[in-house]
Amino acid sequence: MPVPGRAASELDWLLFEQDGVLTTAQATALLGRGRLRGLLDSGRWRRLCRGVLIAHNGPLTAGQARWVAILAAGDGALLAGLTAAREGGLRWPRPGPLHLLVPDGHRYPDLRRRLPLEMPAVVLHRTSTLPQSHVQVGRPMRTTMPRAIVDAAQWARTEDEARTVVAAACQQRLVTPAEVRAVLSAMPRARRRRLALETLTLAEGGATALSEIDFVKLCRRYRLPAPDLQERRRDQAGRNRYLDAYWRKQRVHVEVDGAHHMEARQWEADMRRQNEIWIRGDRVLRFPAWQVRHRPDEVALQLRRALDIEI
Repeated sequence: MPVPGRAASELDWLLFEQDGVLTTAQATALLGRGRLRGLLDSGRWRRLCRGVLIAHNGPLTAGQARWVAILAAGDGALLAGLTAAREGGLRWPRPGPLHLLVPDGHRYPDLRRRLPLEMPAVVLHRTSTLPQSHVQVGRPMRTTMPRAIVDAAQWARTEDEARTVVAAACQQRLVTPAEVRAVLSAMPRARRRRLALETLTLAEGGATALSEIDFVKLCRRYRLPAPDLQERRRDQAGRNRYLDAYWRKQRVHVEVDGAHHMEARQWEADMRRQNEIWIRGDRVLRFPAWQVRHRPDEVALQLRRALDIEI
C-alpha cells in the first residue's frame, strides 16, 4: 500500500501498517458501527473470518495472509519458524504453511475452522520459552532471525531440511553461528538441538550447503585430512570464485555437484571453471551430491588415491 500523506487519518495509517487488514474492534473504534456496516454491506470491504476484516474486495496477497493469521490468532501471536525467517529476508524455495508461535497458558482459537479457504495452511506452535530478546519489534510481530532459524530446524519435515535452513541462514549472512547458539543455550530441550549445533560448527568451517556438510562428514568418517572449504580464487574476468573443498598441499580440488549443476548454463560455467583450475596446475575431482551421500565408499577411495594416502 502507498505511504499515507500528511493529511492521512489514523485509519489510513493503520491500514498501511497492517497491509489493509484490521480487526473488527479496530474498525469499530475508528469508524463507528454504522459506517463499518455500510462498507461491508456495499462490498467495498469484506469480512474474512470472525473478528478480522480487509479493506478491499479482491484476493489476498501473501503479506495480507500473514496479517490475517496473526490477527485471527489474537494477542501474543508471532510469525515464527520459516515464515518469520522469510519475512526477515531468508531466500527459501518452498513457501509452505504459515507458522505462528504463541506462549503457553493462553487460549487460542482453532484457526483451521476459523480462517477462510483462500488462506494458506496455518500451524500454531506453543512455547514456554519466549524471552523478549527472541522477539523482533516490527509490523507484523515476529521472532528474531536466530530464534526463527532454531524453530524452523525444530519444525522441519526432515533432518536434511533442518540442516539446510541453518546452513542457508549462515550462508546468506542473516545470522551468525554465535547468535543461533545463544538462542539454543536458552532452549536446552529444543528438538534437533545437537544437529543444529553440529551444523553451526560446520558452517563456521565453511560448509554452508547440505552437499558440503555431507562431504565434510564423509571426510571425518573415513579419517581423511580436513580440506579447506570455500577457498577463494579470482578468475580471468576478475570475479571471485569459491572452491567447494581444497587440499592445498596436494593441490586437489573437489567439487560436489547438486541438481542445479545439470542445467546447461551451469554445466558450461562449471566446465570453464574446471579448465581454469587445471591450467593453473591443480587437479579436480567432481562428485554428484547423491554419490557423496549414498556411495561414500567410492568417493573415499578416489579421494585417498588423489591425496596419495595409503589404502
